[in-house]
Amino acid sequence: MSKLIVSDLTCQRGYNELFSNLSFELNSGEILKISGANGSGKTSLLKILAGLNSAESGKLSINNNKVGSYDYQSDILYLGHLPALSPELHCKENLDYLTQLNNSNSNQELDNALKNVGLKNFEYEYAANLSAGQKRRVVLSALFVTQAKVWLLDEPFTALDSNGINVIETQITKHCDDGGICILTTHQECNLSGLRILNL
Repeated sequence: MSKLIVSDLTCQRGYNELFSNLSFELNSGEILKISGANGSGKTSLLKILAGLNSAESGKLSINNNKVGSYDYQSDILYLGHLPALSPELHCKENLDYLTQLNNSNSNQELDNALKNVGLKNFEYEYAANLSAGQKRRVVLSALFVTQAKVWLLDEPFTALDSNGINVIETQITKHCDDGGICILTTHQECNLSGLRILNL
């Protein structure tokens, strides 16, 4: 069982307070969608939860491990809305790098993950040669190999067709059915059952 606890979180960017005194808890199996207008702090919240940015105040923990600790960070998989790929690495190398903190992967696992997102035979294609949709699929293939308990997904369905969206929704559901936690932002309709909504 996993538990993410967010207590009295406050975020300010420049002179703007995006949110304050934000508190919530998520347990194994739960999916949370963060909603709000552009600039409301959705991405900022995900980055704070990922340990990439600091909040002005508040506390974060996963199973009593505080943000910034090795145990906290190894339980987190953060996929931003921009594809964080190195153009000088091929698809399999990029995928291995994305998930190294959470686990080590075999060649077969990496191949299968890329196949699951429709990138069979692209294993050794350099990221510089991929389309926007293909780059997105490389990033999302991490969902098929990571051992992280908490997934933080910023606009995961961007640049995907309806089949691609269905594949990712199915994997998110499987992750949560297996005891994981997922927090996501999206401007698209979700077909995820039991979805909780947090409005910023």
